[in-house]
Amino acid sequence: KVAPIKLEGYLNIDSGTLNPFRHGEVFVLDDGMECDMDLGTYERMLDQDLSKANFATSGQIFSSILNKERHGDYLGRDVQMIPHVTGEVKMKLRQLAMETDADIVFVEIGGTVGDLENAYYIEAMRELAYEEGPNSSCFVALTYIMEPKTLGEQKSKAAQLGIKQLMQCGIQPSIIACRAASPATEKVRQKISVYSNVPFERVISLPDSASIYMIPAMLREVGLDFEVARLLKIEDRINLRNERKAWAQWCDFADKMSKIDRNTTIGITGKYTSVRDSYASIINALEHAGIALGCDVKIKWIDTTDITDKNAAGHLNDVDGIIVPGGFGTRGAEGKIACIKYARENNLPYLGICFGFQMAVIEFARNVCGLAKANSTEIEPDCPEPVIDILPEQKKIEGLGGNMRLGGRDIEIKSKTLAWKLFGKADSVRMRFRHRYEVDPRYIEQLEKAGMIFSGKAPNQPIMQILELPGHPYFFGTQAHPCLTSRPLRPQPMFLGLVAAAMKKRYPKENLPECIEAVREA
Repeated sequence: KVAPIKLEGYLNIDSGTLNPFRHGEVFVLDDGMECDMDLGTYERMLDQDLSKANFATSGQIFSSILNKERHGDYLGRDVQMIPHVTGEVKMKLRQLAMETDADIVFVEIGGTVGDLENAYYIEAMRELAYEEGPNSSCFVALTYIMEPKTLGEQKSKAAQLGIKQLMQCGIQPSIIACRAASPATEKVRQKISVYSNVPFERVISLPDSASIYMIPAMLREVGLDFEVARLLKIEDRINLRNERKAWAQWCDFADKMSKIDRNTTIGITGKYTSVRDSYASIINALEHAGIALGCDVKIKWIDTTDITDKNAAGHLNDVDGIIVPGGFGTRGAEGKIACIKYARENNLPYLGICFGFQMAVIEFARNVCGLAKANSTEIEPDCPEPVIDILPEQKKIEGLGGNMRLGGRDIEIKSKTLAWKLFGKADSVRMRFRHRYEVDPRYIEQLEKAGMIFSGKAPNQPIMQILELPGHPYFFGTQAHPCLTSRPLRPQPMFLGLVAAAMKKRYPKENLPECIEAVREA
């Protein structure tokens, strides 16, 4: 069993208030922790649900130490980087190992060797390896091999200096992984091996790959997995039967990627479209669904800042479906509403996530219910028809950090609805949330009378969480973030439904299954 943890150098307590332009998407764990997008990669690749124990920032470490100092836990000692700060890091790693009963704790240190903000993390790793003794640790140095186009050959000097700096910190790499645009040459690997005291066979090449899901096979081919087990002396803990079964399932998944024979285009309409990492989980969820359905899902990025009812068709006439993802604030909101109106009126498959769910309610209220001034109080605080309003428990909260309606929550599913069918006729499902606003309960009856179905709600609360429109090929919205729980071998049903509906639109003459049948077959 592997327990991963990401150690971040920034002083924020979590990632919740970080701008997606600067740091990519905020990934939300089931326990409500807002963290780095890398934890999404861990969850998808390991097929685990992680917790706040798997994520640490300098802000968390220092906050814990200062609280202990004020509480008197250090008994008059002068609190210093060593041993107190490094000790706090080591304690966090040991606690993770004990709480999860993990065979291996996989630690990723954010940043680069030489950064001031991660120096104490590296020192903590050196101390931990010394304290735990031989065969207790395996250090993997990830370096980059440059290949300037003007020279036409790989250069290893920068990588050598970076590894040398790591060794000056007291850490001897066990394995060196060489990232590069193309496979690292034998000459480059030999040079790095000599300069770093690492056997040549443990200096591995990691060239760019068409998909992250091809990398496990690449690492298996060079024997990295069993080499790590050998270095840590844990070969006897490997259940070969389970390992072979899991590997066969992964190979079947990877094999599907080579057999894709159709394609479709999904438009992602938002305001962070210039930075793809802002929507990393959505991209992955679409890829999972596409692979399961034998379809290459191409993405068209659509900035909604300047979209209106008049020009929406020009932006959307070449896509087979659209997603309006989560977001905050006023910029681009009216453009999203224009896109939703086009999708509803032109039978374009639609999936609204969080903010996209709320914008779908506003569009429907304005153009179907006749509430011309309908809006969200987030966008227009004094709007006369606040169909979207702040959650009651959020009204008394001050500040922005870690206080939204966060984490995994159950959703009651209404029977005989599209949601009920998509989720295999389940009475309830669990998804992750990150929001402050909801559908104002005063408008629910009016919206439903006009034809909107709220097929999912919070148990024992009037918080609407899934909507759909009957008669439309696929018009679906959720207050949750379903992309956060999509896995390569278990694609998220809402994304399967969207891609299936988009394929149906793309290939109208082919007898493709309806979205429900497609989800069931996948």
